[in-house]
Amino acid sequence: MNKSEFVAAVAENMGSTKADAARAVEAILLTVKNTLKAKVSLRLIGFGTFKVTHVEAKTVRNPQNGSLVKVPAAFRPKFVPGKELKEIVNKK
Repeated sequence: MNKSEFVAAVAENMGSTKADAARAVEAILLTVKNTLKAKVSLRLIGFGTFKVTHVEAKTVRNPQNGSLVKVPAAFRPKFVPGKELKEIVNKK
């Protein structure tokens, strides 16, 4: 599912227009981005937690030519699914 299909599904679930749903989706995504940019976790009970983790600098080997490459330390976004989401995905 791509973003436009997602917006269409949200519009259908909301019983609104695609334009209204697109504004809602954009507002949600912007809020998630700004929250993570501020290094704050966003916990949505039943769905999951968006958080930022710090990854230390490391040296890795390039598999194509075997040379060593330094990867700088960085902050990485991470999503941890909640219990309810896991149960829904694993229902048979």
